[in-house]
Amino acid sequence: MREDFSFNEQVAVVFDDMLCRSVPCYQLVLDGMAQILDRRLTDHALVYDLGCSVGTTLCHLASRLAARSLRYIGVDKAPAMLAQARTKQGSAAPGATLHFEEGDITSCPLDGAGAILCNYTLQFLRPVSRQAFVDRVYAALPAGGVFLLSEKTIAHGPILNRDFIAIHHTFKRARGYSELEIAAKREALENVLVPFSVSENMALLHAAGFAEVEVFFSWFNFSSFVALKK
Repeated sequence: MREDFSFNEQVAVVFDDMLCRSVPCYQLVLDGMAQILDRRLTDHALVYDLGCSVGTTLCHLASRLAARSLRYIGVDKAPAMLAQARTKQGSAAPGATLHFEEGDITSCPLDGAGAILCNYTLQFLRPVSRQAFVDRVYAALPAGGVFLLSEKTIAHGPILNRDFIAIHHTFKRARGYSELEIAAKREALENVLVPFSVSENMALLHAAGFAEVEVFFSWFNFSSFVALKK
């Protein structure tokens, strides 16, 4: 019987390794986020990471932007993920104002947010609920606030979409995944991870009211977006 993907303790322990072997250019995306936040935020601004998993993104940002004295809150509903995040935060970002909280990202408080991040998380929400989620993010941000979103995406053309998926599988095989592991992961994520296209994600952001929306990174079927509120 197929077992759907779950962010349990078994996954949490290997999550960083899984990201590096499954998500192309992951560190490059984090570096791009750091550069955008460095340019857009004032010192001591508060950054939320919704669906923070094991805290890698916030730990990287806290280390990279240490001179800016930014504050960080990571929210996730998986206790096993948060346990890993709290374990790594002392060594990865010593002295940073960094907290990890258990909560539902669709309803958790976002008080005082200067920037909100959502890395490969929106794709796990039911499609019909995504506009309300993005609307809520927009409402929580002040004028000048930043929303950074990374997602696995689909192409509208079926031929290119199949090509992009095949290229991603080649990427994973080159990093040690077997055909069986790739097939099992894809089956486990079926109906759990439902990707939108680039244009559909941008439409969500525009509909919420963001004044400027751009793709700042793209690799076949992976895309990262920056949205500014005016």
